[in-house]
Amino acid sequence: MLSVNDLSINFGGNVLFSRVDLQFTPGNCYGIIGANGAGKSTFIKILSGELEPSTGTVTIAAKKRMSVLKQNQNMYDDYTVMDTVIMGNQRLYDCGKEKDAIYDKPDFDDADGIRAAELEEEFAELGGWEAESDASRILQGLGVSPDFHGTMMRDMDPRLKVKVLLAQALFGSPDIILLDEPTAFLDMPNRYELCTLLRRLAHDEGKCIFFSTHELDIALTLCDAVALIDPPRLHLLPTDEMIRSGHIERLFDNGTVAFDASTRTVTVRR
Repeated sequence: MLSVNDLSINFGGNVLFSRVDLQFTPGNCYGIIGANGAGKSTFIKILSGELEPSTGTVTIAAKKRMSVLKQNQNMYDDYTVMDTVIMGNQRLYDCGKEKDAIYDKPDFDDADGIRAAELEEEFAELGGWEAESDASRILQGLGVSPDFHGTMMRDMDPRLKVKVLLAQALFGSPDIILLDEPTAFLDMPNRYELCTLLRRLAHDEGKCIFFSTHELDIALTLCDAVALIDPPRLHLLPTDEMIRSGHIERLFDNGTVAFDASTRTVTVRR
């Protein structure tokens, strides 16, 4: 579904990644971990197309839609929480706004009627009639009360803004979901709910999910495989193999890691 071929990236003559070849397939949840500054966010920017690699390619399978957790918290300040989430499927949002604008015209004519009918059909195919209820369900699952769904983003607490942008990335049933530090501002109950949701989206609905985290326990309990940054290489290993390989001890050389494969739980002791 998502492939990386012979990818390298250089900054000012310094090699961050070199000759990276990876395949990400549907039905799996992937994580990327590494030391601070190792390039986790940079790699996600490359996958999303925000940043061009120095060499190599990133390829998305035909007719597959990718969503990305936005990092600019002020990007949607002029929109309501509900509109911000629905913009996770930009075509759906644009279709709905154009349709409403036509119906609001005081001089509605035959051409408008034809265009409105076309938009109605597309709106229905994109799931527009269920959009608000779907967005509300995702928001509530992340701990954003319905009381805030009509609030302007500029008036939201920054901690809730992050959750709204996360809901935007999850909205509209994207095939590939890229999340940069999605659990950073979530409390433990919402963090658990998010992990449960991501595993369901991957395993039950066939999504391809890739996220960065500095939380080792989240990565190893949630993910089917983990990309470990070991500059300038990137190793993608199944979680169990990563435990056995000794890579974890290299990252946490002052501690030990206990992994229970049956419950997929990890304990890190220093």
